[in-house]
Amino acid sequence: MSSQNLIHSIIQRIATGPELSKNIETEEAEAAMSAILSGEIDEVQSAIFLIALRMKRETMDEHIGILEALLKFTDCQKIDVDNLVDLGDPYSGYNRSIPISAFLPPLLAELGLPTLIHGLDSVSPKYGLTHRHINQALGINVDLSVSESKARIEDSDIGWSYVDQNQYCKPLHDLVPLRNKVVKRTVLNTVETLIGPLRGKNTHSILGYVHKPYPPIYAALCEKVGFSSSLLIRGVEGGVVPSLRQKGLMISYHKGVEKARVETDPKLLGINSELRAIAFPKEFENGIERDLLAEYAVNLGRSALSGESGMFYDGLVYSASLILWHLGKSKTLPSAADKVREVLNSGKALTRLAAKP
Repeated sequence: MSSQNLIHSIIQRIATGPELSKNIETEEAEAAMSAILSGEIDEVQSAIFLIALRMKRETMDEHIGILEALLKFTDCQKIDVDNLVDLGDPYSGYNRSIPISAFLPPLLAELGLPTLIHGLDSVSPKYGLTHRHINQALGINVDLSVSESKARIEDSDIGWSYVDQNQYCKPLHDLVPLRNKVVKRTVLNTVETLIGPLRGKNTHSILGYVHKPYPPIYAALCEKVGFSSSLLIRGVEGGVVPSLRQKGLMISYHKGVEKARVETDPKLLGINSELRAIAFPKEFENGIERDLLAEYAVNLGRSALSGESGMFYDGLVYSASLILWHLGKSKTLPSAADKVREVLNSGKALTRLAAKP
């Protein structure tokens, strides 16, 4: 069947309304997404495909098919590390709070966990402050190839890297203008954080979520595409840093099987905050230049990595502790928090932030 006939058939089935729309098979989803990525399907039909899937709710088979299509177009390389942390923060960024998670990679690297973080410049539905913006403000090359990112991580003085979607999966990145026209979140927002362009001997996906149905979906997809484990954290704005004020939840999966479901409490880690996150300052709320906001975040991040206490410091302690515990590097969360504070207070993670190959 030609790509045109296939997409015509699929749209007829998935875009017939809430009562009559039908699901499609994994192979059909993969073939349709592959045709879109190859440029064989026009913009209108591509948009209908994505929004119709969202309106009827994507099935696991459809998620798998689309993710497998993306992997076919990805520059995915192996890296010589035993355990690689893959941080999958939302690519659409943050539009209410400072992304503390952007400073986790050098911290985790200093804790003995090589880390990859990935993203892009701006995409719907939030068009928020992203990891690319933060790394640009740090003066780091945000357009490194996958091979160059691999070299940074394998460098014992650095141990972490950012890689942009335009480098590891350009056909997907080329869909950003279309996704912005669609406006709403699509299946691509879900699966793009799970591609994992670098894979160690063991690779661990660290993901945030907001809506309760998502953790088992993410975990199953992570297992399907070869992650050794996944940690799902109910985080601020769907990221990997939990609320600093109230109790939260993390779910630890190994090979797709739920191993632990833990209620997290910042107070048990010595974190006492009246606020859940670091909100954008009021002067940044009315469309001030994004570059200035990124610089503001960088100043806070550098201070925290140098051991300066505060909410940014606490956010790093909290999130890094969950990751250490998930990977078996600490038996308890309080002991993990002690390790993280020791590294932050030493200032060694700040050295990794500034290191260049």
